[in-house]
Amino acid sequence: MANVVKLSVTLTDEMAAMIGAAVNSGEYASTSEVIGEAHREWKLRRSLVEQEREHIHKLWDEGVASGSGQFKDIEAIKSEARRRLKAKHP
Repeated sequence: MANVVKLSVTLTDEMAAMIGAAVNSGEYASTSEVIGEAHREWKLRRSLVEQEREHIHKLWDEGVASGSGQFKDIEAIKSEARRRLKAKHP
């Protein structure tokens, strides 16, 4: 096993019961295994969130670089959306 650090965490009764039930059912060998999987899932989710954030920033930058839009305000956007909807469904 790699270097390990022992941490103390505080869980609600419900969280502790869920972890205990997962171990008692044989789904996991230990509470450490449950926490290890939770950590892997957390890292994956953080990575996906960061990728999404980078993608949104890229889209934002592309939008800004494309120049000003054709609509002057939100009301003009709504008006155009209504016009398109009406044209699609007369």
